Amino acid sequence: MGIYLNPGSVGFKETLAADIYVDKSMLISELNKFVDKSNKYICVSRPRRFGKTIATNMLCAYYSKGCDSREIFDKLKISKAKNYEKYLNKLNFISIDVAGEYQNAGDKDQMLVKLTAKVKKEFMSQFPKIDFSLCESIADCMLEVYAATNETFVIILDEYDCLVRNNFDTHLFADYLEFLNGLFKSNTLRPAISLAYLTGILPVVRDRVQSKLNNFREYTILNAYELAEFVGFTEQEVKPLCKKYKVDFAQCKKEYDGYSQNGYEIYNPESVVMCMETKEFGNFWGKTSTYAVITDRLKHNYKGAKEDVIKMIAGEEVKVDVEMYLNTMTDFTVKDDVFTYLIHLGYLAYDKDKETCRIPNREVRKEWYRAVAAMPDYSKTDEIIKASEELLEQTYLKNSAAVAAALDETHIHVTSNRNYNNENALASAVYIAFVHALNYYNCFKELTTGKGFADLVYVPVEKDPEHPAMIFELKHNQSTGKALQQIQSKQYFEALDNYKGHLLFVAINYDQDTKKHECEITEWEK
Repeated sequence: MGIYLNPGSVGFKETLAADIYVDKSMLISELNKFVDKSNKYICVSRPRRFGKTIATNMLCAYYSKGCDSREIFDKLKISKAKNYEKYLNKLNFISIDVAGEYQNAGDKDQMLVKLTAKVKKEFMSQFPKIDFSLCESIADCMLEVYAATNETFVIILDEYDCLVRNNFDTHLFADYLEFLNGLFKSNTLRPAISLAYLTGILPVVRDRVQSKLNNFREYTILNAYELAEFVGFTEQEVKPLCKKYKVDFAQCKKEYDGYSQNGYEIYNPESVVMCMETKEFGNFWGKTSTYAVITDRLKHNYKGAKEDVIKMIAGEEVKVDVEMYLNTMTDFTVKDDVFTYLIHLGYLAYDKDKETCRIPNREVRKEWYRAVAAMPDYSKTDEIIKASEELLEQTYLKNSAAVAAALDETHIHVTSNRNYNNENALASAVYIAFVHALNYYNCFKELTTGKGFADLVYVPVEKDPEHPAMIFELKHNQSTGKALQQIQSKQYFEALDNYKGHLLFVAINYDQDTKKHECEITEWEK
């Protein structure tokens, strides 16, 4: 048993020993379908703290000949799979934590040379009858073993993109390309590899690295296909945790959900676990990084980015072309590149069917608030966000004048002059003005009602008399009276069949000539 070659199951045992463990072992069953086949090269990219290392530790414990893990896996879901026994502790296994090697390397330029020497030393120890004296690379060592024993390898590179993200256009990066080329592009070595599995934050870079890794099938946060349920926690996994730890599920969903994939609602696993353990809805994921990741990209002011960012902060979705981004840290040319990058990092969520992105949940939205507060170009946005809490209180008090005045400010801010009179612009102004409401409400746009569509409906996440449900009706060049009449005549309150309690009707009219807003608020007890 070694550190790199045929390591044991210690890492996975530590995971199993934790108070909270969500069984993702059926990932093994899916990967077993690729072993010793032409499509045996797999790359899984996902945001930080979404379980990448836990998955690699599990795969190590299952495949590695360096341990006997039957007792572990007999208790997990994988034990029921038809292919469970096929590769259990039967393959040579190489595990390399690229990020760890990079962080611990004193001389970064010599990192790969020293890594190769350490792995070669383990080959010599575990295969003492084989002569490795002429081997200059890990690939050479694998070939010697395969030639002498016909034994094959599973090879995993955890955080494979670490050097891509940190050393693009450096001597070390060039060396890393050769390292990858030796492992994954050699036709001579191909028979010696039963499965290759890479993990990272970014997908495969689509220029120089592509030639080294274009044989990998990619499972990204944009589309994880059949591996979708293994990227983060699913709703089916979070519900029983909330029940066990007596945590409100609706609030947990609002805080940490938002990454939909192939029919699954995906939650941030790091945050869910911390929430269960602490019984608090904290900003746990944000504490492991910094909002500077956002500001570093937005400060370049790519065309249209600011307007779209304001919309997303307000809870809206915006169109994004995710095919343009080259998956590097240097090739940002348009706003779509930035948004796609932030999707891969988890700061935005992607809807594949609608080709849109949005801020996924309340926890991540807080990071966007911090980012906006730190950028001078967004000072007005920050001002509106901070004023939103007081505006919500004034709405509860039926202060129509305060709402109208706030919309006079936000309507100008959220849209360009060209789009100012667009009907969607008024809705956007309401979204951003009432952004604080997203802490307590689910917001539904054009919700189907008894006899039509309500423009905006805010439904409280939790039953709380301090936060009544709110129905907004928006008009252009008409009157607030007509808007209120429409709410009642079309019985918009029937959209809240399951809601019992205080209800506010908020009628807003925008005068296109004066660019002024009127507001009228009435209440209803349902």
